[in-house]
Amino acid sequence: MSISITPPARDRIRQFLAQTPGAEGVRFGVKRTGCSGFAYVVDLADAANPGDHTLEVDGIRLIVDEKSLPMVEGTVIDFRRQGLNAAFVFHNPNATGECGCGESFTVG
Repeated sequence: MSISITPPARDRIRQFLAQTPGAEGVRFGVKRTGCSGFAYVVDLADAANPGDHTLEVDGIRLIVDEKSLPMVEGTVIDFRRQGLNAAFVFHNPNATGECGCGESFTVG
């Protein structure tokens, strides 16, 4: 499993983890939604579930469920600030298209 986290995203994730001492890591995956089919899910995780895959990236434990793994393999997680807006941004080599608003994506 290969997922990368840029330094700005790593710093933001560490802030979230520091504010939630019981969290074991970050759950990263996808869910069916939006006009293109899938949206990313990033949440703090208390524990891994059976069948989950775990990966340590720069000291951050990423937990990915088995169904999401093929769709997020190779993704680079970034965090960007633009004016008053701040958000995680995903560079996913598996995405073949995105909806106009950028909230959801499709895979081939």
